[in-house]
Amino acid sequence: MKFRAIGRLVGWVLAAIGLAMLGCAGVAQWMRDPVVAVFALLAGGVGALGVGTLLGVGCRWSGELTRREGFAVVVAGWVAAGVAGAVPFRLAGAIPNWTAAIFETMSGFTTTGASVLNRPDVLPRGLLLWRAMTHLFGGMGVLLLFVAVLPLVGTGGMQLFRAEMPGPTKDRLTPRIAGTAKRLWLVYLALNAAQIVALRIAGMEWFDAVCHAFATIATGGFSTRAESVGAFASPAVHWIVTVFMLLSGVNFALHYRAGTGRFDAYVRDSEFKLYLVVLTTATAVVASVLWASRTYAAIGDAVRQAAFAVTSMTTTTGFTIADYDQWPSLARWVLFLLMFVGGCAGSTGGSIKVVRVLIALRVMARELFRWLQPEAVVSVKVDREAVDPPLVTNVLVFVVLYMLMFAAGSLLMGLHFGSDWISAASSVAACLGNVGPGFGAVGPSLNYAAIPAPGLALLTVLMLLGRLELFTVLVLFVPAFWRR
Repeated sequence: MKFRAIGRLVGWVLAAIGLAMLGCAGVAQWMRDPVVAVFALLAGGVGALGVGTLLGVGCRWSGELTRREGFAVVVAGWVAAGVAGAVPFRLAGAIPNWTAAIFETMSGFTTTGASVLNRPDVLPRGLLLWRAMTHLFGGMGVLLLFVAVLPLVGTGGMQLFRAEMPGPTKDRLTPRIAGTAKRLWLVYLALNAAQIVALRIAGMEWFDAVCHAFATIATGGFSTRAESVGAFASPAVHWIVTVFMLLSGVNFALHYRAGTGRFDAYVRDSEFKLYLVVLTTATAVVASVLWASRTYAAIGDAVRQAAFAVTSMTTTTGFTIADYDQWPSLARWVLFLLMFVGGCAGSTGGSIKVVRVLIALRVMARELFRWLQPEAVVSVKVDREAVDPPLVTNVLVFVVLYMLMFAAGSLLMGLHFGSDWISAASSVAACLGNVGPGFGAVGPSLNYAAIPAPGLALLTVLMLLGRLELFTVLVLFVPAFWRR
């Protein structure tokens, strides 16, 4: 294990975070934030930049990363980011203890959007911007940014790309992995810019537009308001956020191909088509329930509320415009099940991912057919191509492991919530799937502030497991991983 290589790359992660904090400190000073907020961001930024630079310069290394070292760098980098990012919140006194502060920051970097802040709207704007910046970095992955722009990663870039990019398959847009990373970041930033402009045209202030765009494209869900997007009583804002949440749940490689003129990339992609079917069907069901129950008298309002909630849950963004926990039970059950679907592979969405659901469904269809035709040899196909048997096994193991983690986490959280299993199970589903708000005591009108430190620590680990898709983290606990 090349510990110098790991230390060097983690150091540059900290340095990048430090620079971002210093930038937020400058904005805080410009917007005349309280002195304590400016000081907190400056202290956190200088500290992270200093430690990061010492590690980056001091841990001399040349060569390439192995697959094991790629996993170790990604996990260590994310943990370091979560701890360093919590410093401004603690120094400013915005969050009462380190466990809660790390929970908040890890929620930002993993684009979960679960919060312990009762009133984010009273925070200084510099801290709110830093909170939104954690989404910007975490959405596409700060280590993937290094693969794109820094030559220091070298031939180890492919290992970081495999360990950090979500989904069982990794689309390469160019022969060089650095070129692929650059193009993915280009699409990511372009979507952010487009949404900022759209929200500003719809009447949102520039600061709110920037923070909400960072949270939307990263499918994160941190808002500058306690009422989330519902604080903006504008159907135009609601529909803009819905559309960009939908786009953010799509494989970014498809957006890039469409941007280069290959619009048929969407039509040819089976995962994208299933993604639209899930969103459309779920929206129709929830809207019908809301309208039939007279929760919303106007069909237009029912459709808008349903489309927003369904897209937010499916893409694991976690924004809200209404308290869906007060909706009829069928609508709530649909939303709860959508927490396990997630966005497409190669998107910023979390949870299981649509392509895994697609492969699992095709495996079930194949096995049912083989019950009728035992001698038949039938392969699992996606986009008219046979899926390699090892990948099918990987998908099925992931789904089983994901559900086992959900069950075990729910049992542990049940120790805190007691008989309130809806709150316990939804808190685990929301954090493991990087969704954010759940149901019951962690519903859209509440938050995670009442959960004690052990519960927050468990949910923090689950957020990291979900963002790095289980295997990247769990493999570190296999004894063989550390053997030469």
